[in-house]
Amino acid sequence: MSTSATSPAAIEPMSMGAVLRIPTMRRLWYAALVSSFGDFLALFAVIGVLTFDLHATPQQVTGVQISYMLPIAILSVLAGVFVDRWPLKVTLVVSDFARCVLCLFLLVAHSAFGFYVVLASMSVVSSFFGPAQGVTLRSVVPMHGLRSANALMQQVLFGMRIIGPAIAALLVARLGPKSCYLADAGSFLASGCLIASLALSRPQSAAQASDLVKEKTTRSGLAGLGTDMRIGISFIFHHAGIFFVVLAMAAGMFVLGCFGPLIAVYVRDSVHASTQFFGVASAMIGVGMLLGVNGLTTFGKKISNTVLVYSGLAGIAVALVVLTMLTHMWSTVVANLLIGLAVSGIVVPATTMMQEETPHELMGRVGSAFMSLVFTAQICGLVLSGVIADRVGVRNVFALCAVLLVILIAAGRLWMDPHRGPSQKTA
Repeated sequence: MSTSATSPAAIEPMSMGAVLRIPTMRRLWYAALVSSFGDFLALFAVIGVLTFDLHATPQQVTGVQISYMLPIAILSVLAGVFVDRWPLKVTLVVSDFARCVLCLFLLVAHSAFGFYVVLASMSVVSSFFGPAQGVTLRSVVPMHGLRSANALMQQVLFGMRIIGPAIAALLVARLGPKSCYLADAGSFLASGCLIASLALSRPQSAAQASDLVKEKTTRSGLAGLGTDMRIGISFIFHHAGIFFVVLAMAAGMFVLGCFGPLIAVYVRDSVHASTQFFGVASAMIGVGMLLGVNGLTTFGKKISNTVLVYSGLAGIAVALVVLTMLTHMWSTVVANLLIGLAVSGIVVPATTMMQEETPHELMGRVGSAFMSLVFTAQICGLVLSGVIADRVGVRNVFALCAVLLVILIAAGRLWMDPHRGPSQKTA
């Protein structure tokens, strides 16, 4: 089964404004805006409490990110099997309401371990919500509007990356960290209510396929679940284009995972700049992401998803070379801005291509495997960055990451470029 054959390649891609005029998409976007805002408030409040109140070590602060990402990396592949057969609306609403309740436990967490447990529990639920949201986008937005729909969703995340820390710091200073936790709980409640007001359903063919899989799983139990997971993973490995963009996303997130903890050390030891400049340099990544997402729908309409992904990988590699070769404040700002622009050139086209090329009945499994690999790569970057930097130095880590990206670009062109031959697909 191939969706690419029916993809309206000749139709003018929809703008973000046109996509938002779809009533269901508009409410989904509002729900994402509200819940993402609350999420960033709570996450930065937790980091602030650990850093300034509990005087946590750098490893304990990094543990906040790992505790939130690890369950998604581990459970997403299994979660996608259920998402492919559970009702979309029920999955999304129950996930939001469950996270609302779990978020309230942050009010009684008073140690690093307590915060880890609550955030990991929320992440378990998110491992179901993420793939279900991806399936829903594919169901309500036409094929030629998927890139704009994904750009809108990423726009929310990147925008919150920029304004979230400042607003969280203000709320914590004026009202205390509990205000952020309550705001996060309220945001999940509001998101769940918005989604509950929608009429969501799978396309008929996808619903029928899911029923067949459900019947097989009922007969064979855990063995059936394992079979269904293998079907989703096999589809990725046997589809040249999707396999490439999955690797590209994983490589990009691995580099960001390495880059995040080390940029502060780079600013201190190589640029010899202040903490204030570190804040500016870090914000440039978010600014670049936001500019890139908006630019894709304006200037990238005629550019294929694969070309954009190649360009994104090359852009990150160039930025890392700049950071390796130059140690000025201006070059650091330019390189970080370029990294943000390049990351948006990977995330949006890669997600769009995955949605366009995956049959509806496999969307949950493929999307969840996609999430799992991406989060695993980012965790590896977080964990390995300090170890590698201690041995070879921060600038050499950036150089090694640039080499990794160049190798991936070459491998993609030689073996995984979907335009070089027919893709093999698993129905």
